[in-house]
Amino acid sequence: MAQKNKLINDPIHGYMSFEKWAVEFIDTPHFQRLRDIKQLGTTYYVFPSATHSRFEHSLGTAHLAYTLTKRLQEQQGIEKSDHDLECVTLAALCHDLGHGPYSHVFDRTVIPYLKPSSGWRHEKGSEMMVEHLFKELESCSIDLSTDDEKFIKALIRGDSKGNKRSPYLFDIVANERNSVDVDKFDYLARDCYHLGMKSIFDFSRLMQFSRVMDDQITYYHKECFNIYEMFHTRYSLHKKVYSHRVSGAIDYMIRDALVEANSYFKIADAIENAEEYIQLSDSILNRIEYSVCEELTKSREIVNRIRRRKLYKFVDECLVPKDKKDHIMKMINECEIVSHQNDSVPLHEGDVIVDWQTLNYAKRDENPVDAVRFYNDGDVSFPIYRSNVSYLFPIQYEEYIVRIFARNPDKVEAIQDAFRKLAKTSGLELSQGFLKSGSRKRRFPVEDP
Repeated sequence: MAQKNKLINDPIHGYMSFEKWAVEFIDTPHFQRLRDIKQLGTTYYVFPSATHSRFEHSLGTAHLAYTLTKRLQEQQGIEKSDHDLECVTLAALCHDLGHGPYSHVFDRTVIPYLKPSSGWRHEKGSEMMVEHLFKELESCSIDLSTDDEKFIKALIRGDSKGNKRSPYLFDIVANERNSVDVDKFDYLARDCYHLGMKSIFDFSRLMQFSRVMDDQITYYHKECFNIYEMFHTRYSLHKKVYSHRVSGAIDYMIRDALVEANSYFKIADAIENAEEYIQLSDSILNRIEYSVCEELTKSREIVNRIRRRKLYKFVDECLVPKDKKDHIMKMINECEIVSHQNDSVPLHEGDVIVDWQTLNYAKRDENPVDAVRFYNDGDVSFPIYRSNVSYLFPIQYEEYIVRIFARNPDKVEAIQDAFRKLAKTSGLELSQGFLKSGSRKRRFPVEDP
């Protein structure tokens, strides 16, 4: 009797069907570990319903990758190599295996602090985990070759160079060409759902009106606005949710706790060893909190502060003009802020955290839609530029923000005063909406749940 597919009910996609070979990858410690890594990291501390994990996001991404690849192959009769469908699905399934504790907190703040010159990203961790998974998987219903493994890893990092498989397959999971991919389709819908937010971006319609032309995935010309809405939704979530001030403060608390615990847990070494890395998840905070090891005293104190909401405090922020970014980045740092302190409250570099934020439409300072190809009733694909869609779309696609935090809540005003003195000499325009030096009154309320 033929093996039935496994059905998993999902609030975003309904019943998702996975074939036996996919389930064999799902039922491994490597993949099951993702249950213990929250998709939105510390955002959960601000938005309590954001409890979803990398586990269900990876399942959803794999479901969409399988659905889209199979539809394109069958409807267009595309010639395919052996295991193209399986490899794309497995790449989507495994694309987040490299995430560490609290997702992007780990690869954007912890590892850069512990190994500043490593250039390590979670995609590299995913490749390491895939390689180890292939070695550890005792049996598999499909015979995947070494070339298939290399292909899967290339799909995860979105690198089609030197690969002989069909170029359009690299547009599905991690699209380096224009950033339109099923990873975003899933997490935008899933995050909005769990955050209780609405979005008019319709990924199912976009998938339905896609086709392969000129070796890449193209979209029906009437979907251009829908694609703009996708990138706008992504930017809005970054602006309102992913970069929330309170979760940003907790990000740095978790970073400090993990940095202090590095000598005990060997966190920095784990990124080079899959067997050790598989033990790292959000549960590391519990291990710190309930330990009695003297070596973890400082880390434990920070975790206890998080539990009691005695958090690092947001001090101030301002937008940095694009033409001044490089100059400002050289001038604004912890040392310079402290050097502008007054004598009322003594400040030290360890009291101040300078956080640089970059928000964009997923292609740095470029408009990603300019790299998308569209089709109509003909056989030729073409671009659609902003001026042909709407004059209300942005003309700048990246913004830079410098944000200041205080480790000690009692020093917020002193740090803000010092930062504003430095900012004034740097030519920055400061917001009037935040806490004024010498006063605890706010002109506008600042969200701080």
